[in-house]
Amino acid sequence: MPVTVVRFNLVEPGATSASLSARYRAALEMAAYADARGITTVQTEEHHGVANNWLPSPFAFAGAVFGATRRIAVTVSAVIGPLHDPLRLAEDIAVLDLLSGGRLVTVAGIGYRPEEYALFDVEWKRRGRIQDEVLETLLKAWSGEEFDYRGRTVRVTPRPYTDPHPLLLVGGSSEAAARRAARLGLPFFPSAHLPELEAYYKERLVEYGTEGWTMMPAAETPLLHIAEDPDEVWDRHGEHFLHEARTYASWQSGDIRSAVRSAATTVDELRAEGVYRVLTPGQCVELGLDNLVLHPLAGGMPVEEGWRSLRLFAERVVPELGG
Repeated sequence: MPVTVVRFNLVEPGATSASLSARYRAALEMAAYADARGITTVQTEEHHGVANNWLPSPFAFAGAVFGATRRIAVTVSAVIGPLHDPLRLAEDIAVLDLLSGGRLVTVAGIGYRPEEYALFDVEWKRRGRIQDEVLETLLKAWSGEEFDYRGRTVRVTPRPYTDPHPLLLVGGSSEAAARRAARLGLPFFPSAHLPELEAYYKERLVEYGTEGWTMMPAAETPLLHIAEDPDEVWDRHGEHFLHEARTYASWQSGDIRSAVRSAATTVDELRAEGVYRVLTPGQCVELGLDNLVLHPLAGGMPVEEGWRSLRLFAERVVPELGG
């Protein structure tokens, strides 16, 4: 059966505190609904200082989702490792792993927005070295043993639920990220379909004598919205998809590669491009993808429209997928 994902980043341009609170509560209700109907995963992410209210605290949101659900996994894709204190991050992930019974998946990246580093007074040029320390510290901290941390002997508690440690993947689109994952014996999650980078990672596993695996995005990984009348949704709500696409595009320059990168500047261009797709339930089933990523609240989508999309997905797509 394909992996079924409901993605939330809680974007809402021009939100009031009341409307944003309602959006957060709706996302939790959607997560509980998805859990009860066999959807596999909730996916969330981390960005800071964004005018459209992009979610900055994915682990706080994950904890709320775990409290409202019983089976569904939560993937944080990705946490920006260098912006976090390593010991506190180890504690937070361990607590969520215990709370959820092992349902947390963390993808650790280094981000691509210098302004986020400036916000937290973290040196952008040192982000790779800081990430090395963060990941090494997490693995030592979760062992439950004493270890040297910046010249001090420390021990982090509690031990996580998952043995030997919570599922931690290294994300990115660079050879440096692939080397980091291989050196530490951690799984690698390329940020796009990059077979050549996967091959490079496997070569480094041999070089370092470690074991690992890749969670490679498919060559085709559209963000989905389900509707009885796709034309109507594009006409009424296309600007929400475009807002998010243009926000992402403004961040992703140079050699940054992403599975959801868009070059569209108009709603019509976005629709033709296929990164965001509004499909009928039947069209969604016919896609035949291994991963179906529903994005019901994309770009500030009205909550009621998000619910329509999620219900159609859960009631008329998921039962047809088999398994």
